[in-house]
Amino acid sequence: MSCFLRKYQLLCLIVFLLNSIALSAQSYKKDSLQIKSYTLIEYRNNEVKDIKLTKVLCDYCTELQKEAVGVEALRRAKYESYDPENRLKEGDKKLAIYIRIAKKDFAAIKEEE
Repeated sequence: MSCFLRKYQLLCLIVFLLNSIALSAQSYKKDSLQIKSYTLIEYRNNEVKDIKLTKVLCDYCTELQKEAVGVEALRRAKYESYDPENRLKEGDKKLAIYIRIAKKDFAAIKEEE
């Protein structure tokens, strides 16, 4: 009987741990925001000619917050331009950049007074 009890305890522990992991994996949604932005990378002769921010999709952002998110999106687009999946010999590559930021950090983006 004790063997059955040990197996039951072990099973309960595994279920508890898996449940905890699943809940913690979704906790970022509670305390962070996800903002989508679109960028355009222009390639000429297999090199990056220009990187442009085309749009920041954020209904609740101030202009300063949109600008800060745009700067981060441009930085990430520059990094992504080196990825072989994104490289082109000639042409324009459109990228959607998702930026996840903590709500308290996002609220801290304010104009200097």
